[in-house]
Amino acid sequence: MKKNKLSIFRKEFSIYNIDGYIIPKNDKFFGEYVDPSNERLKYLTGFSGSAGQALVLKKKAFLFVDGRYTLQAQKEIKKGFKVIQIHKTKPLEILKKNKQKLRIGFDPKLYSTASLINLFKTKNIKLIPIIKNLIDEIWLDKPKQKFNKFFILKTQYAGQDYKHKINLICNILKKRRLKNLLITAPENVAWILNIRGKDNSFSPIPNCNAIVNDKKKITLIVDNRKISKNFKLKFGKIIKYFNPSNITAYLNNLDNKQNFLIDKITCSFFYKEKIEQRFKYVEEIDPIFFLKSKKNDVEINNTIKSHISDGTALTKFIFWIKNNINKLKITELSALKKLEQFRKKNSNYISPSFNTISGSGPNGAIVHYRANNKTNRKIKIKDIYLCDSGGQYHYGTTDVTRTICFSKQSQKIRDIFTKVLKGHIGVATYNLKKNTTGKQLDIVARSPLKKAGLDYAHGTGHGVGYFLNVHEGPQAISKINNVRLEEGMILSNEPGYYESNKFGIRIENLVFIKKYKKKLRFENLTLAPIEKDLINFKLLNKKEKKYLNEYHKKIYFILSSHLSKNEKNWLRSFINK
Repeated sequence: MKKNKLSIFRKEFSIYNIDGYIIPKNDKFFGEYVDPSNERLKYLTGFSGSAGQALVLKKKAFLFVDGRYTLQAQKEIKKGFKVIQIHKTKPLEILKKNKQKLRIGFDPKLYSTASLINLFKTKNIKLIPIIKNLIDEIWLDKPKQKFNKFFILKTQYAGQDYKHKINLICNILKKRRLKNLLITAPENVAWILNIRGKDNSFSPIPNCNAIVNDKKKITLIVDNRKISKNFKLKFGKIIKYFNPSNITAYLNNLDNKQNFLIDKITCSFFYKEKIEQRFKYVEEIDPIFFLKSKKNDVEINNTIKSHISDGTALTKFIFWIKNNINKLKITELSALKKLEQFRKKNSNYISPSFNTISGSGPNGAIVHYRANNKTNRKIKIKDIYLCDSGGQYHYGTTDVTRTICFSKQSQKIRDIFTKVLKGHIGVATYNLKKNTTGKQLDIVARSPLKKAGLDYAHGTGHGVGYFLNVHEGPQAISKINNVRLEEGMILSNEPGYYESNKFGIRIENLVFIKKYKKKLRFENLTLAPIEKDLINFKLLNKKEKKYLNEYHKKIYFILSSHLSKNEKNWLRSFINK
């Protein structure tokens, strides 16, 4: 069965009269992480990354990934697939080469109309929605889905009552003369109701959808097995509950005078089709994305608290690995587990916020590397070790990358690391203005590397949620992001450089935007020392040296009470007196 998976899958084409089929990474909730029962892309292709698309035709098959996953995909891919970088070649460009007209099937619950048009729509292609997912038709040993209860986030953590948030949405609807907002991004449902779930491994997202109307009523589209009696008691008559299988009946019971705001990113083809059959609608970005991106004071203060906890764990880990690399056999997997042990010492720690990237030597060059029993390397003294990790705490979400060395490195590597650091500091100290965007900052981050003819194939930073997704929009620091950066937003600052099969370098801190004397500036959240033995201080100017020293002073001041005597002495060595 495993050897013939692709050929077995293709037999489905004749049943549905199609010439091909497309498979996304996401499930119907459009999140980064999916339940094992919905890992359809991985099942067919072997690829385990968090973003990708497969196009299977009768004789050819392609996996499309971005620059983060190219090396990973090439290593994981099953026979019969060709890996293509999606920023260089979109699926529609492959489809255009076919002279005959093709019928391409897709699951309408897994694609938005916008993504279909952007990736697959071309003149010789007819896209065919098929309600039955064709991967599910052949996946005979599919894992059973778990149904965990949702839970309510206390106001001491949320900062704002759910009634206040519902009012905000209702006011937006009334100003726009709209009756309903269809919330198709579960993280937005989580935000407005102050609820969380256990549906995903790394993110406390409650997998569900919702409709908010202008009368302050909520229709929660959710499997009832996820809802407890206490949950229903908390919300009372504000919420009505509908199983996803009954949503068509619910919509049919609404009068034709109703109208909708639907999200153009996360509203599936399936939902959009149901809406447009009977109602007028506006297709825009769900306003909750913007509201959620600007954290309130309680969320910011709690996030600061989470980073003290996380910084303590990471600092202890860095001290441990640097002092034991000569004494113990430390592998990528054992290092990963050790870091997890340090985090678990905090009672408010829940889980990693994503799969920890623990890559040494050549594995560090794989941007989203995931160590496993087959790839696991012993970390050698001569290696550069890249560790990108984060945690979910009851009071925040963290994400941090440190590149660590254990012996003197070459001039080339130290120079590159220093150029990455210069880009990192350039972003951290940037004079933010009212109209500053992530696109402008991305240029700043890449500048020191580009002067040397170097670059990296990923964005410089992403938005971060509050005890939610570690990757959150709409804000980001990238070549294409034009969202204005505003007070309260949390972003990552993570330039890097990767040399295939040799080494990887990345320096990542989380920052939040703070208003200080009527001006906006970045404040560091992450508290962990930056590898001084990889820095060529001759390449740093006075401002950069001062920033680095002040940063390490701050870490020492905040974390020292949580460290042992030896750890404190070591951390003090990062400070220039």
